Amino acid sequence: MRVPMRVPMHVLILGGTTEARALAGLLHGQGGQSGAVRVTSSLAGRVAAPKLPPGEVRIGGFGGAEGLTGWLRAHQVDAVIDATHPFAGTISFSAAYAAEKAHVPLLALRRPGWAPVAGDDWHPAGSLEEAASLVDALGERVFLTTGRMGLSAFAACTSWFLVRSVDAPEPPAPARMEVLLDRGPFTLEGERDILRRHAVDVLVTKDSGGEATAPKLRAAREASLPVVIVRRPPVPEGVPVASTPPEAAAWVANLAA
Repeated sequence: MRVPMRVPMHVLILGGTTEARALAGLLHGQGGQSGAVRVTSSLAGRVAAPKLPPGEVRIGGFGGAEGLTGWLRAHQVDAVIDATHPFAGTISFSAAYAAEKAHVPLLALRRPGWAPVAGDDWHPAGSLEEAASLVDALGERVFLTTGRMGLSAFAACTSWFLVRSVDAPEPPAPARMEVLLDRGPFTLEGERDILRRHAVDVLVTKDSGGEATAPKLRAAREASLPVVIVRRPPVPEGVPVASTPPEAAAWVANLAA
């Protein structure tokens, strides 16, 4: 059943990704001009100092799918856009459940994944655990760019790891490890320098997509390094997908119309 939209229309954006911030800016601008859109962005709170989007912001979890359902109803949300990281699978399925229960339209905003090109030596993995099972056979010095969450999957590996993350990781972690705290976007020259300076011989990454962290793939290709790439989880079945913030903004405009 289609629920009539309120004015201003209340849109909940899930996620603190680059695309989520860009979408919040687009929708917030529409609201400023016409009063037709009210934007609330929800951040998980896993990063100590997140970049805040324009509009209203809430930080922290909802208490699972039922908690999110209650939040949508209590705050009279008219539409939800799941713009979380492509690997934030739990919240995506919670969003699908909550949107259906609260009778609220849902859209997934997902940047396209990466695709190998000539010269790439990619080793796909279905999970972090599978990626960890591959690294010791591929190299001795690993550049691990999957973030601090899930680092325990690599704790039993014997290779040396350079772990790059926004915030410092916590144990369990690989026994032989150096931490590089940094936040993208990253440059090609910077990635080349890291590979040279740390004598990296294998790269491990998630298929996050986007340009901000893609230079490491080119740097690895130039150096003829193997890349273990973790495949992203699927979007919940039946949820429409937009690949860019303007596409998602157009979806909202169509709902409002």
